[in-house]
Amino acid sequence: MKALLVLLAASGSALASDADLLRCRALTDVAARVACYDAIPLAAGKAAPKPAVSAAATPAAASANFGLSATQMRKPDEPNSVESTLVGRIDGWGPTTQFRLANGQVWRVADDSSGSVTEIENPKITITRNSLGTIFLEIEGSKQAPRVRRLQ
Repeated sequence: MKALLVLLAASGSALASDADLLRCRALTDVAARVACYDAIPLAAGKAAPKPAVSAAATPAAASANFGLSATQMRKPDEPNSVESTLVGRIDGWGPTTQFRLANGQVWRVADDSSGSVTEIENPKITITRNSLGTIFLEIEGSKQAPRVRRLQ
């Protein structure tokens, strides 16, 4: 019975909010309608809504980059490659191989490629990004370069 009374009280406040919304919706002047909506008190416990981003600003920002390649949109201070060494021995890789670098980064093969290299310990590597944004790990002594994705 108490739960029913609580629900009835909550629905009564919801009806009052609906009446306020209907009153504001009936206004024809845009400025008056917005002021009416702004004057409606928020229900207790609800967070204030985030301010809306201007509709005019959003398309302008989106269209500013239209047609640019990934290279053109890249920040000028962002490097196109990283050089380091792999930690430990390597004799090849497969689709799920993870590479731990001396700089602390961990990378994983992101495609179904597999390859082999002459077994080498702590080989030098270069991680490069092509013009489309795909990242490849080039291992010293290998002619193949698997596509990789950074994990850490």
